Amino acid sequence: MLKPGLGVALLLAVATTASAQDKKPPYWASIASGEAMMRTGPGRNYPGVWLYKRRDLPIRVIQVYPNWRKIEDPDGQQGWMLVTLLSDRRTAIVKPGSPRDIHVKRDPNSPVRYRAEAGVVGRIEKCDGSWCKVLVGKRQGFIAQSDLWGLSDGEVFED
Repeated sequence: MLKPGLGVALLLAVATTASAQDKKPPYWASIASGEAMMRTGPGRNYPGVWLYKRRDLPIRVIQVYPNWRKIEDPDGQQGWMLVTLLSDRRTAIVKPGSPRDIHVKRDPNSPVRYRAEAGVVGRIEKCDGSWCKVLVGKRQGFIAQSDLWGLSDGEVFED
């Protein structure tokens, strides 16, 4: 017999997984696990092509198969990943090029709080179509949406 708290936790876990499976591709997600294998097909019997060791790396889900998702990573590599290795948490990666300014406000004339190098991954709290509030480690600020990969052009959302 299950304890009441454990039953509720299991129900919430199943509900979260079910809601993630209901999304229609393409959509954005991130790698939830510290290690996640990309495969050539939707099954453990397919060869692994990449082992990701970067939690929160943003990915784009482009196809759905039961318990598997065909994804595209920031470098354009495509393959299949088990759905339990993915998260609905919105993250983004700073695009290649020079370091980008992270501002105090959604204004290019506001003071720069810090700068982020290309390849830095942050958690996205909200975007207004031009600016995103980003959390990198314990630092937060606003970055131009065009400087990030992991969002659709002009996308607006609040986490």
